[in-house]
Amino acid sequence: MQPSNIVLLQSDPQVAQTLVASLSNSFHRVHVVRSISDLHEVVAHQRPFAVVLDLESATVADVESLTREFQGIRILCNHRVADEEMWTRTLSAGADNCFRTSDMRGILAAAAGPVVMARSAA
Repeated sequence: MQPSNIVLLQSDPQVAQTLVASLSNSFHRVHVVRSISDLHEVVAHQRPFAVVLDLESATVADVESLTREFQGIRILCNHRVADEEMWTRTLSAGADNCFRTSDMRGILAAAAGPVVMARSAA
């Protein structure tokens, strides 16, 4: 059985579309939001398995707020120029991981990997 939802907030519509196409095989619903306030509302109502959050659309403070408010939901961050310092800051804020936006394979593996592993165990 597929986990219910994953929510995306991405600044680049093409990146969002690529993620939707790839993640729809692992999740019942892939929901794309357009703002951090929409993200908070959707996460509060749907309690998704994970959030993939572009740090060009949100701040590290937003990551910290999400992880504090919605404990247990995986927060995966991406940014077009993510570096070690950004990775450290986002993990310190509670994110599960941070990727360069160009690392689609890493983002997808981090988002869907636990889902695939759970299916294999079942």
